[in-house]
Amino acid sequence: MRNLLFNITLALRAISNNRLRSGITIAVIGLGITALVGILTGIQVMKVAISSSFSSMGVNSFQLTSDVIKKKKHKGGMNISITEGKSITYTEAKLFKERYTFPATVGLSMTGNQVATIMYGSEKTNPNITVTGADEAYLTVNDTKLFSGRNFSSTEIQSGGYVCILGDGVAKKLFKKNIVNAIDKEVAIGGIKCKVIGIMASKGSSMFMNSDNNVILPLNTARQIYGGENAYLISVSVPQIGMKAFAAEEAEGVFRVIRRLPLGSENDFSVSQNSDLVNMVLENTTYIQVAAIVICIITLLNSIIGLMNIMLESVSERTREIGVSKALGARSSYIRGQFLTEAVLISLMGGAAGVIVGVLMGNIVGIIFNVGFVVPWAWIGLGVSLCAIVGVISGIYPAIKASKLDPIEALRYE
Repeated sequence: MRNLLFNITLALRAISNNRLRSGITIAVIGLGITALVGILTGIQVMKVAISSSFSSMGVNSFQLTSDVIKKKKHKGGMNISITEGKSITYTEAKLFKERYTFPATVGLSMTGNQVATIMYGSEKTNPNITVTGADEAYLTVNDTKLFSGRNFSSTEIQSGGYVCILGDGVAKKLFKKNIVNAIDKEVAIGGIKCKVIGIMASKGSSMFMNSDNNVILPLNTARQIYGGENAYLISVSVPQIGMKAFAAEEAEGVFRVIRRLPLGSENDFSVSQNSDLVNMVLENTTYIQVAAIVICIITLLNSIIGLMNIMLESVSERTREIGVSKALGARSSYIRGQFLTEAVLISLMGGAAGVIVGVLMGNIVGIIFNVGFVVPWAWIGLGVSLCAIVGVISGIYPAIKASKLDPIEALRYE
C-alpha cells in the first residue's frame, strides 16, 4: 500500500511536469468515454421517459384503437409501421362494452379538441388543452386519481350534463394556488359553460404528452359539442397484470365479431398494450448503443497509441533517473510499477473527466423531457474499466522497457 501511494505521488509529479502532453492524452481518452457515457445516458433517459409516458396510461390496461400497428423483426431491432385503419364508431364502442364479458373495466373515450382554451373570469389557459369526452370508467382505466371532487355520475353520463373534471395544470392556471376552490365553479370551454366537479391529481408531463393539460367532459356531452362521428378509443383495465394477455385476446375476438371481419383476414384495428409499445420503441435503440460502443473503442485505440508514445518518451527523458534508482537498489518490479501506475492514472483521469461530461450531456435530454437526473452506473463502470485496461495496455511495454535498462548505461545517458 505504501509503495502504491508513493508511485501515485511520483506519477502525479511526472504528469505535472508534462502538462501539455498529458493533458492532450487525457482529453482524447475523455472524448471517447464522453461519447460512450453521454450517448448511453441519453438512451437511458429516453427509456425512462418512454416508460413513464406509457405507464401513465395504466400498467394493467390496454387499448383498442383505429390505428393498425405492424411489427417486423429484423437483425438488430424491429421496424414499426402504423397505418390508419377503420375508425371505431360510437356504436361499435358501445356494442363492445355491452358484449365484452371478461372480468375487467371497459372505458370509452374520444378526443374532442386538442387546442382548446379554457377560461374562468379573466384567467385563461394557452390554446394547448386537450378536451376529452369519456365515461365514468375513464379515471380507473387510465390509473388517474382525483385530487379533489368526484367522478361523473351515471345520470351525468347518460343525460350529457354540462360538468367537467380539470387536469392539475389547468386548475392551477385558472385558480392559482387555491385549486380546491375550483369545485362547483363554472369554466368556459369554447362557448360552453361547464361546472367543475373534480380535479385530477398531477401525473406530470412526458415526452409524448402532458396529462395535466386535460379537461374531461361526459362522453355524451362531448358528442353533442364536437359531433358524434369522431374516432373512439376503447380502454380495458384488468384487476391483475397477469390477466392482461388473456383479456386482450378475448377483446380482439369480440371486436372482430362486431366488425364482421372474415375468418383469416387481417385486423383493421389494433389491440395496443403499453408494455409492448415500450418494448418496440426501446428495441430500436440497439443500433445507437452499438454505434456508441464502436466510437468509444476507436477513440480508445487511438488513446492507447498516444499514451504508449507518451510513456516511451517519458522513459527516454527519465533514463538517468531510472539509472540512479536502480543503482540505489530499486528492483525491476518497482520500476515497472512506477511507470504502469503513471499510465493507468493518466487513463483514469481521462475516464473520470469523460464520465462527468458524458453524464451531464446525456441528462440534457432529461431536462427536455422533464425526467429526473439519471446516472447509468453500469455504463460508468464499463467506462472506468475500459480506461483501466487502456492504461495497463499502454503502460506495460514502456514499463518493461524502463525496468530492463542497465543502470550503468542509464547513468551514462545524456
